[in-house]
Amino acid sequence: MSNLKLCQGTKCHEYHTKDRIRGSQGDKHYETRRRSTLYYNGNFCSLGCQDDWFQTFGDRAIDHFGRLKKPRRQDCANAWYKDYKRNYDSNGMSSHFQHYFINDLLGKKVPITEQQYNNPDYVLNTS
Repeated sequence: MSNLKLCQGTKCHEYHTKDRIRGSQGDKHYETRRRSTLYYNGNFCSLGCQDDWFQTFGDRAIDHFGRLKKPRRQDCANAWYKDYKRNYDSNGMSSHFQHYFINDLLGKKVPITEQQYNNPDYVLNTS
């Protein structure tokens, strides 16, 4: 049994590429691509096929899972994110990094260590 997945693009079989040609001499046809790994969202062989699917089913999918009726908000207390700045020496070579917790809403930048930056569970104590 094959572990190949079929591309879910609604028009995948309509694109005229050599790897989509299937069938014997009297029954040649274009067919949906099969791949062991579909790199685009795990379901599509290309961005074009992904876009085709969204053009066909996007509105229905958004309505099914919940269309936004009002804008989402993020307040100052939850707007902190990690970032870094690469510093260069006088020769233009990268010498080291400075890591930060940044909150653009408050206009604050708090230095942190590289270990804190790399720890996905580390949160800044803002109280």
